[in-house]
Amino acid sequence: PAAPTPTPENPDTALASMGIYVFNTAFLFEQLIRDADLRTSSHEFGKDISPRLVGQGMYAYGFTDPLSGRQAYWRDVGTVDSFWRANLELAEVEPELNLYDEAWPIWTYQVQLPPAKFVFNDDRRRGIATDSMVSGGCIVSGARVNRSLLFSNVVVNERSDLDEAVVLPSVSVGRDCVIRRAVIDRGCRIPDSTQIGVDLEADAGRYAVTAGGVSLVTPTMLGQART
Repeated sequence: PAAPTPTPENPDTALASMGIYVFNTAFLFEQLIRDADLRTSSHEFGKDISPRLVGQGMYAYGFTDPLSGRQAYWRDVGTVDSFWRANLELAEVEPELNLYDEAWPIWTYQVQLPPAKFVFNDDRRRGIATDSMVSGGCIVSGARVNRSLLFSNVVVNERSDLDEAVVLPSVSVGRDCVIRRAVIDRGCRIPDSTQIGVDLEADAGRYAVTAGGVSLVTPTMLGQART
């Protein structure tokens, strides 16, 4: 809402649902069946079910740091712009969500891959990455990567230049490519000499360009089958 109701203790703060729920399975089934039987219900969880459960077995948890009382890290990545921005934040010198913080480890499934590799050190083809995060299995072959994130098994070929790019797994970037402010979807094979994010008007005719000027490229847009 444009003017949300503030909290009683702080007129400058309003609460919002993060959309994350933990339910007892039997209780949830009971409530879903009950709602399904109501002809007056639109059967929408946030509109019909959760408001009815307030004080009847459903409680809210304020997402704040229990020690400092400050707002804990949270990002809504429901748009391409916010997804792109949240990923690039991870490559900052002191990101709010620090993947290297040993006091707050993030446990997840991790495929066993070889380390990232940077090859060639010639004047016109130097494998280099700056202010970036490069995952296992990646090869930066005589290319430049700046302020970008490369997910696993990405190959960037010689003389290509990436800046503020979020590149999802198993992408191959050809030679002499220029990619700026973009999200490259999983499995894309970017042809040689492709330019993305350089001319947004041209991009809009081939890819998807967000309101924030981020170019989204998927295999389908390139005429390729998804893998």
